Amino acid sequence: MRLRVAGRLLQIQRALVRHGLDDFIRATHLYRPFRFLFYLSPWTWFQRSAGVTRGERLRLALEELGPIFIKFGQALSTRRDLIPVDIADELAKLQDRVPPFAGELAVAAIERALGASLDDVFSSFDSTPLAAASIAQVHAATLRTGQDVVVKVLRPGMHEVIDLDLEVLGTLAKLADEYWQDARRLRPIEVVGEYRKTIFDELDLMREAANAAQLKRNFAGSSLLYVPEVYWDYCRVNVMVMERIHGIIISRMDELRARGANFAKLAQNGVEIFFTQVFRHNFFHADMHPGNIFVQLEDPENPRYAAIDFGIVGTLQPRDQHYLAENFLAFFDRDYARVAALHVESGWVPAGTRVDELESAVRTVCEPIFNKPLKEISFAQVLLRLFEAARRFDMHVQPQLILLQKTLLNIEGLGRELYPELDLWKTAQPILRTWMRERMSPLAVLRRVRMQLPDTVEALKQVPQLFQTAVREAAEGRLRFRVANDDVAQLRDELRRAGSRRDTAIAAAVLWLSGLIWSAVFVSYQWFGWIQMCAAIGLAIRHRSTRWQRG
Repeated sequence: MRLRVAGRLLQIQRALVRHGLDDFIRATHLYRPFRFLFYLSPWTWFQRSAGVTRGERLRLALEELGPIFIKFGQALSTRRDLIPVDIADELAKLQDRVPPFAGELAVAAIERALGASLDDVFSSFDSTPLAAASIAQVHAATLRTGQDVVVKVLRPGMHEVIDLDLEVLGTLAKLADEYWQDARRLRPIEVVGEYRKTIFDELDLMREAANAAQLKRNFAGSSLLYVPEVYWDYCRVNVMVMERIHGIIISRMDELRARGANFAKLAQNGVEIFFTQVFRHNFFHADMHPGNIFVQLEDPENPRYAAIDFGIVGTLQPRDQHYLAENFLAFFDRDYARVAALHVESGWVPAGTRVDELESAVRTVCEPIFNKPLKEISFAQVLLRLFEAARRFDMHVQPQLILLQKTLLNIEGLGRELYPELDLWKTAQPILRTWMRERMSPLAVLRRVRMQLPDTVEALKQVPQLFQTAVREAAEGRLRFRVANDDVAQLRDELRRAGSRRDTAIAAAVLWLSGLIWSAVFVSYQWFGWIQMCAAIGLAIRHRSTRWQRG
């Protein structure tokens, strides 16, 4: 496994060098010790990209490295306020113009999955893909019953490719957790674990079909969003067939403008759709890059969104949902004391944090923002500055919220591209206030009590038996209480690291001693002894550097 990870890291570096992205390597401490190997390799000299722009070089490198890197480029392409325009234009091509795989492979995979020939299922099928993305590509077709559909099919070998890249991410996360002082706060292992679940869910097209069906029910009869019909008889783990959407892809701004689309309404509707999904439905489309969004213009003054690609969706625990809504509303009201208190109550910062100091830090970041024109306020930049300010309070990353944060940044980036004067706060605030009122209304409380009453009654029935069992175990001396807290976990981690450093020191001493003995006894094989002593020196240096980083 370690050899596979090391080999993949070398492939990543080779791709970056070949496409002339040397600055990335110089900035990446992990690769510095051996980057010279590539500069000295003739195959690198002759394979470097020449005569292409920096944006194109970055796009080509991400395409070569595979789906996880392509998804990173897709997410980055939606934030034109954060990256140069030339790079954003190139990365936008990753949304639906990734190089496709051969149509013959797609046909074979579809026939194998359906257990029938294409002619038995479709009256027509275009082997040239409509669009190709990081994990799958889609083909236009017509069912025997006459419906126009698209057929989505996974790229061959996706599980193996993604599994290897996740191993790389997992290894880097473990190294960060071991040697990076901010790891406890940023929780890299948990973040990678959350992403692992998300990306593997996306490889199951039956799950995507179920997500589409749920989203369609949630927006049934809505004038805001249309979700295509899924044809379940033709869906499998690696193949999905759904209704073909006819509309204008949202990145084609000139065409939308020529058709008279109301851009202000589009931007506001996008924000309303997002907050409705997150708080009213608690089920949100979490891959809202422009390649997945169409606009239907039967009525240009009241345009309607149409969404595709439902592989990544998000949900929230009720507790996180509540604290997020409260945070948003307190932020809108400039109630910084409430924002600080909510961060402590939710456990996002340690319980001992002084609320007044956190309030002051939040005010310092947010107050200047409200004195700017709305079109100059970037929620993404606010978040980044808030996270930076929260570092001194040991604020922990919440892996369960990362998908939501990423989606919110995508929505804001898209909204501002459509309509730069977009007032995110003005659009979102009424939705949140209405949701909070409904959630706390007597009728909603009674409804929740009624739903939970059967479980409560069943739990109460078990109380006497649990009490009798506890009394019996106490009388027999078998009653035990388990206590676990963050301090115990931290102590356990520190003991594990101390043990690792001790083992390293012992190994270095053993190698050094054996090297001396070998050199003294077997004169003709002194080179082996010197190798052992060099290895010992390396281990000793690693041991001291680890202590220095920790201390």
